[in-house]
Amino acid sequence: MAWINDNYRKLPGNYLFAEIAHRVAAYRERHPSADIISLGIGDVTRPLPMAAIRAMHEAVDEMSRAETFRGYGPEQGYPFLRKAIAEASYEGLGIEPDEIFVSDGSKSDCGNIQEIFGIRNRVAIADPVYPVYLDTNIMAGRAGRPQADGRFDCVTYLPCTEENGFTPQIPTGPYVDLIYLCSPNNPTGAAMTREDLAEWIDFARERQAVILFDAAYEAYIKKDDPSIPHSIYEIEGAREVAIEFRSFSKTAGFTGTRCGYTVLPKTVMGRAKDGSLIPLHSLWNRRHTTKFNGVPYIVQRGAAAIYTEEGRQQVDAAIGYYRENARVILAGLKDAGWTAYGGIHSPYIWLKTPGGIPSWELFGTLLEEAQVVGTPGAGFGPCGEGYLRLTAFGDQTRTAEAIERIKDLAGRGILGA
Repeated sequence: MAWINDNYRKLPGNYLFAEIAHRVAAYRERHPSADIISLGIGDVTRPLPMAAIRAMHEAVDEMSRAETFRGYGPEQGYPFLRKAIAEASYEGLGIEPDEIFVSDGSKSDCGNIQEIFGIRNRVAIADPVYPVYLDTNIMAGRAGRPQADGRFDCVTYLPCTEENGFTPQIPTGPYVDLIYLCSPNNPTGAAMTREDLAEWIDFARERQAVILFDAAYEAYIKKDDPSIPHSIYEIEGAREVAIEFRSFSKTAGFTGTRCGYTVLPKTVMGRAKDGSLIPLHSLWNRRHTTKFNGVPYIVQRGAAAIYTEEGRQQVDAAIGYYRENARVILAGLKDAGWTAYGGIHSPYIWLKTPGGIPSWELFGTLLEEAQVVGTPGAGFGPCGEGYLRLTAFGDQTRTAEAIERIKDLAGRGILGA
């Protein structure tokens, strides 16, 4: 008999985005001619930067010749990409190329990182937040038992609400060992300030905890606002306690090409059972080389090309395109008399459901009455109930049309403010 991992049975229903896809498919089957516009899943729509395309074509040509063919590459990433990342994103922050691990995306790394930590660590997770942080700790058996309110008894939840500006606050309860932070946050769009992060770093240093910092959307932080750091390593002391995750998916359109990276300084330590301090860098390197054969050479050449002058300009243009979508969504919702947050340093808009209706109910109404898809906030945690996430990653014309449809619903009294 093959025994299963019973922790999987504790997971709450289907994965959020799989459930959304299921409901949309069922609606489409009933209404095959429906013109559905999705502002739900955070997938990009702009093509890859031309600089990346050219670099990939050149890499394909290299693979066609015996003298330039490449087989297995270094699991941690090719030196040309790791060096480009260090110089472009971490100049002056003390991050070395060999502290950067290239992967197939930050989602994978955010989920896999927990494997190098012991099962008895207590995890702190913002609520609401991206599901992968909680779900992978449930799978590992670290979350404990589910409670009636949807929370797990061995997890410390950090409520992010209107009252605290959707910013996680330092917990006052049990000690925590692993702290997941996401800024700009998915789904709320809130970005943490230098002061916010400094408090967390001081807390982690005092408690000998580790911060797992998801910065997948840092490229959307406006460059004219120095109060919002792009990297946690801009804050003093972070190199002792923080691991940072980044992605090329929402930055340069690599959602289908798959490339991201994790930064793990050699100065971040964990404690072994015998009490000794062990560099987490060596553990992650061991895990990475054992379970991963590396991102394809062709993809890494494309990723490196976005750090050229041409590549930077093309990436900035794509991000500007999505920022305009965010502006249109936010302005349109406010014109309709609805309350919404985010959309400034983030591609996500966090819509408060009108009249306090449940988030899945608003999801259903928008789909049935306007053929517009959003993401119910309840799927991101208990504190997400009463909200809906909309994304700015769509086509500009279709995004504007979706907002007009939503405004029309409000105008007809189907959904009030």
